[in-house]
Amino acid sequence: MSPTPPGPGQTGASAEAAAGTGLESDLGWAIRLVSGAFRKVATSSVTDLPGGPRGYLVLVAVAAGQPRSQLALAQQLALDRTVMTYLIDDLESNGLVTRRPDPADRRARQVLITAAGTTALAQARRRLGEAEARLLTDLDPAEARQLRALLERVAQTARREAITPDDDC
Repeated sequence: MSPTPPGPGQTGASAEAAAGTGLESDLGWAIRLVSGAFRKVATSSVTDLPGGPRGYLVLVAVAAGQPRSQLALAQQLALDRTVMTYLIDDLESNGLVTRRPDPADRRARQVLITAAGTTALAQARRRLGEAEARLLTDLDPAEARQLRALLERVAQTARREAITPDDDC
């Protein structure tokens, strides 16, 4: 397919954008820009948590259901086991999680969220929700829900294909 020639009053750059061949139509550019903006607002929303964004993700995962081992959490969040150990140590020393022996495997430790952790998570979720709303301000509520649903599906593909980011959130 050959590029569309510039229309009346269009420069080469504006013609590229109009034809969808410019930077604005590049998926990688858009993901990088949105990811960077999200990382910035997300990080500032959870700075009071030990481990910042990583600590937030641990609290979300631990609050979501059955107690899990540190290893299972590390695998779910695509974090190194050693990093997870230090992160849980920090969360535990701040009273946000606790560890207990796994009744099914005494060698493993289950991670549980505390009442203080539940409160801290709720506060962080509120701040993060406000930051996300600023980032998604140009979308109506239905579009924002659709974007989330589509990103969840793409994330599942990335997880299934074992495509994980090199840098942490």
